[in-house]
Amino acid sequence: MTGQRDASADLPLVDLERARAVSEQLLVAVGARRDHARATVENLLFADRSGIASHGLLRLPLYAAAVRAGGINADPRMRWVTEAPGAALLDADAAFGQVAMEEVLRWIGEQRGRAATVAVAVQSSSHFGAGGYWTRRLAEAGWVAIGVSSTGPTVVPFGATQKVLGTNPLSISLPARDGEPLTADLATSTGAYGKVIAARNAGTAIPEGWAVDAEGRPTTDPEAAMAGALTAFGGHKGSAVAVLIEGLSGVLGGSSFAFETEDIWSNPASRMNVGHLVIAIDPAAFAGAESTAARVQQLRDAVRGAGEGVLAPGDPEATARAQRQQRFPLAPSTIEAIDRMAVELGTPRLGDASSDPAP
Repeated sequence: MTGQRDASADLPLVDLERARAVSEQLLVAVGARRDHARATVENLLFADRSGIASHGLLRLPLYAAAVRAGGINADPRMRWVTEAPGAALLDADAAFGQVAMEEVLRWIGEQRGRAATVAVAVQSSSHFGAGGYWTRRLAEAGWVAIGVSSTGPTVVPFGATQKVLGTNPLSISLPARDGEPLTADLATSTGAYGKVIAARNAGTAIPEGWAVDAEGRPTTDPEAAMAGALTAFGGHKGSAVAVLIEGLSGVLGGSSFAFETEDIWSNPASRMNVGHLVIAIDPAAFAGAESTAARVQQLRDAVRGAGEGVLAPGDPEATARAQRQQRFPLAPSTIEAIDRMAVELGTPRLGDASSDPAP
């Protein structure tokens, strides 16, 4: 990563507090409860502050459009379908995925001392934003956390031309002694679908190897990629991981597979029945919380010390967040999309809070 220029340095900076207020008001204007809007926006802002623009406010107009069209239920009646010691299934009633995940984390927190390993499946959900946000919060509370989710149909299995899988994110967080969890959060597609959307909005190409067009030919055109499909990361091995995450996300909770759904990017009215699975492990039942945190820290330090400039998982995101505590860069196309919807809804515009590009 040494010597690479940060492309976000050319983007306008947006005030964090104003972005939070503007975004919450926009979701409330389309019918979301204030607390639901807040939970959703906090997840999106975490992504933008972490340098993960594909999962940040880029998605706010999509979420709002899905609420208006019926794909996301702004007033869900979530219910626990099953509850057992250390295991449960939540029906999210097409809520914002972030709202469903807040309920999952609440339930897991109540299991402390009752079960050493807790697993929660979610059905009838929607996109839950950056997965690392959720596992990281669990790790901050002392859990070892694993999270997976299904998504809309966007990815071809290795050697195929037909979309069967989603981008199927995987996130893992381990508590560390210094308080910053060791976290990996990745899509099992070669590139995140949100990055393809961002490239289309910016009029730029996507990297080679990310996608194929509708005829199965490799493409760097984001429009052609959206008409075609993304590839799975890591060839046949990554494809296998993507398939298994599709299974983990869907079968325990009875949610839909990607190939059974229509993505809200294509149809905001689609009730996608997204599935999530979260597994939380209490280190106190194993080697102990302090030992676990110390060993995780030892591992991270060893990775960082393996060579000049070597970073451990989560380091770039943590650095970005430290630098973006009051303002963060945001693509003009995202600001414009939010402002178009704000004007239509009669809510404050985000563009009024932008500054000149960073030096």
